[in-house]
Amino acid sequence: MASNSKSETFLQRYGYDLLLASIAALYVLTVPYTKVEESFNVQAMHDILYHRTSLDNYDHLEFPGVVPRTFLGALLVSIIAAPFVLTASLLHLPKFYALVTVRMALGCIILYTLRFFRRQIRNKFGHQVEAFFVILTAIQFHFLFYCTRPLPNILALGLVNLAYGYWFEGRFYAALNSLIFATAVFRCDMLLLLCSIGLQLLLTKKISVWGALKHCTGMALFCIGLTIIVDSIMWKRLLWPEFEVFWFNSVLNKSSEWGTNAFHWYFTSALPRSLLAAYPLSLFGLFLDRRVRTFTFPVLAFILLYSKLPHKELRFIISSVPIFNVSASIASNRIYNNRKKMIWNLLFLILLALLLVSLAGTITSFMASCWNYPSGYALKELHGIGFHNDADEQWVHIDTFSAMNGISRFCESDLPWRYSKEEQISLEEFQQRNFTFLINEYPVINGFKCLFTEDGFSRVRLKSGFPPILLVKEPKVYVHGSLENQNIFSQNWSGCSL
Repeated sequence: MASNSKSETFLQRYGYDLLLASIAALYVLTVPYTKVEESFNVQAMHDILYHRTSLDNYDHLEFPGVVPRTFLGALLVSIIAAPFVLTASLLHLPKFYALVTVRMALGCIILYTLRFFRRQIRNKFGHQVEAFFVILTAIQFHFLFYCTRPLPNILALGLVNLAYGYWFEGRFYAALNSLIFATAVFRCDMLLLLCSIGLQLLLTKKISVWGALKHCTGMALFCIGLTIIVDSIMWKRLLWPEFEVFWFNSVLNKSSEWGTNAFHWYFTSALPRSLLAAYPLSLFGLFLDRRVRTFTFPVLAFILLYSKLPHKELRFIISSVPIFNVSASIASNRIYNNRKKMIWNLLFLILLALLLVSLAGTITSFMASCWNYPSGYALKELHGIGFHNDADEQWVHIDTFSAMNGISRFCESDLPWRYSKEEQISLEEFQQRNFTFLINEYPVINGFKCLFTEDGFSRVRLKSGFPPILLVKEPKVYVHGSLENQNIFSQNWSGCSL
């Protein structure tokens, strides 16, 4: 009886965490590779773990990217992951396992902060609202998929979760300080959320201007000083990364060079895809409970202000998802509690249908994402062919497309493998270089033979029958072998159908 009660207590305390963590871990294990948006932090984590104080070997000095980013997030995750990475190294496991480890460590950080926020939801709205919050989060693809991805937006998300928790708890200056840290260190665009929530707190007289200055100025100076000290050392120049990002994106408006979307895009595309069933339910929740409006309207204002910038991506507003889920959870709870009454029983059936549609959408998105990192799988297959006992170095050139779609330094192996990401090499020049293999987006290159291809996700196609949709894949990455190295053609390659 005692052991049963202990197990029940454990599940009551950590059951929701285990559910969300299991789904996030599934995403990591099945889709382990990373894309270009994550490249700075993932390479930084690799270099901190493997090069340590040898800054000259760090990737960011050779490939600095468009704007600099802070090392503080990568340092935190690396410190947590270091014991596990050291153990993997002692066991002579490939560095790939370190990639999985750092992503798991990041996911634990984000889900721990979400746990703090979730407990405040329970304290304010009850256990059933908390349960629906977990259900909605679990059947949404993007939040749990992104929570392990080393993006600046996700590092900021951890602090935003803390801010939401403090906000619900009534610790308003602690909420503002969390947002100040997120703004100054990880994402300058969190300034819009900070201003929206701060203004609402001022207008409702929850805080005062003098109180904000007294409680928050020290945190702002600390954050700015910390990031300048650490990042100036790591970048080898005097630097406040997020100020440079702010200048590039907002003042110079150069982010629009990476594509633009209409003003309404966040409301008509990003939020429907990220929230799924929670989108209409969150709107319904605003009508049902006036308390949730206090928390939702500042977040809506944040998205409206952000919509002024022409370059838009879903990850830019991922921090708004938890608040919309709160509103949706309140609506779901009200529908569930009144499901035996007239009209409400119809709404309950609609709720069930929405949850099933969300689950189907999440499964579809997950399956598509499995095929979104073709170059990572291409390099893994190349490593699996052999050459472990070959005395000659096997030089692999990775083009920009491949580096952006799955390959990081965590994917590299020891000798005889060597790697180059040298840019701006013309196709004609490759046969004059000493590369053994090429991983790139071109099917034909003079002086090389295509050894195999790796398919990637292309589009969704509707069809009759079940399931009604089909994920269409097509060759995305081509692996070529040099014709001057005839010994490589003794291996069993699958070939390319061009």
